[in-house]
Amino acid sequence: MPKLSIRDLDLKNKHVLIRVDFNVPLSEDGSEITDDTRIRETLPTIRYALEHKAKLILASHLGRPKGKPNGKYSLRPVVDRLRLLLDHSIGEKINVAFAPDCVGEIAEELSRQLESGQVLLLENLRFHPEEEANDPAFAKKLASLCEIYVNDAFGTAHRAHASTEGITHHVKQAAAGLLMEKELNYLGRALGLGDSATVPAKPFISILGGAKVSDKIGVIENLLGKVDALLIGGGMAYTFLKAKGQNIGKSLVEADKVELAGEMLRKAEAKGVRFLLPTDHVLADRFAPDAATQIFSGTGDFPAEWMALDIGPETVKTFAAEIAGASTIVWNGPMGVFELPKFAAGTTAVAHAVADNKGAVTVVGGGDSVAAVQQAGVASEISHISTGGGASLEFLEGKKLPGVEALTEKS
Repeated sequence: MPKLSIRDLDLKNKHVLIRVDFNVPLSEDGSEITDDTRIRETLPTIRYALEHKAKLILASHLGRPKGKPNGKYSLRPVVDRLRLLLDHSIGEKINVAFAPDCVGEIAEELSRQLESGQVLLLENLRFHPEEEANDPAFAKKLASLCEIYVNDAFGTAHRAHASTEGITHHVKQAAAGLLMEKELNYLGRALGLGDSATVPAKPFISILGGAKVSDKIGVIENLLGKVDALLIGGGMAYTFLKAKGQNIGKSLVEADKVELAGEMLRKAEAKGVRFLLPTDHVLADRFAPDAATQIFSGTGDFPAEWMALDIGPETVKTFAAEIAGASTIVWNGPMGVFELPKFAAGTTAVAHAVADNKGAVTVVGGGDSVAAVQQAGVASEISHISTGGGASLEFLEGKKLPGVEALTEKS
């Protein structure tokens, strides 16, 4: 059953607490925001609430302050950036106040003083250990600030914290924000969740990369019954190649997962899912920006002292052809060590191939994959870029997300 949306609520003159994800990267001294993407992504929800005359309270975490106040992780720098973005987005000056704590007398008083169309940002939730412990008393204090709760922080929805799960037990209505809705709609559509209208268009392929097979086992298990093909790159590919009997030199391998990788290959074959592994590789003599490189192809033994750090041009062509013919594409994880220019070609080529398929529904999740499409300059051509790395991964695994499950169901 679908969850209640902010669109379903009467917000006028109500105190509305929105759990946002303002966990933005800051400069070394914590004084400047270096990337405000997460703030921008939740602007539609904030704007909607303000246009509907809510008295708006925003709550977020930032970094890992380990349950105590730490100026390095203060949300104070977010106030000016949020005010600037809201002014630009709405076209008028918006009053954004800041509470030096997320609970307690000052937060309560500032909340009471709010007028319709005003915003109050609370200090970092994780300055209190009770937040991550999902302490009921702390959750109740947060709930006392509002009449309506909205969760727009998909990136934290896989955590049962006081501000994502506990608070919902102390409010009458707990709804999804517009960003949360968008995340659930795109990821749900890709996985065929909901009614028949959400069944993903075929062919459906998933591109999986990153360092470790262990990080993606659950995703592969869940997707095997849904996709037509899996395209595997990154360090995880070499555990699969090892399982197929190939000597992979000094390439990354999870020795304790080789048997499991072999089992996954057999399952894919039994289900008729094409399991595409790299057929050529960019090898390096060491892990370094100035390493010597060579292209190696075929199923023979890698040179003993060399390691694979990217997929090769032959694999790029094969993957690009699969991507061009797909109608639904889910991508999580880079194809190589794309942070180093020498080993970025495979990931960049895949990013362009995904962006070039204009007729497909394309969903990109995971921090590295998102960084890759941004680095390739094609982010605007992707149907949906997920803001939640861990949350999108767990969703793809088929796991229930506590922050989503706790929201009120539509009657």
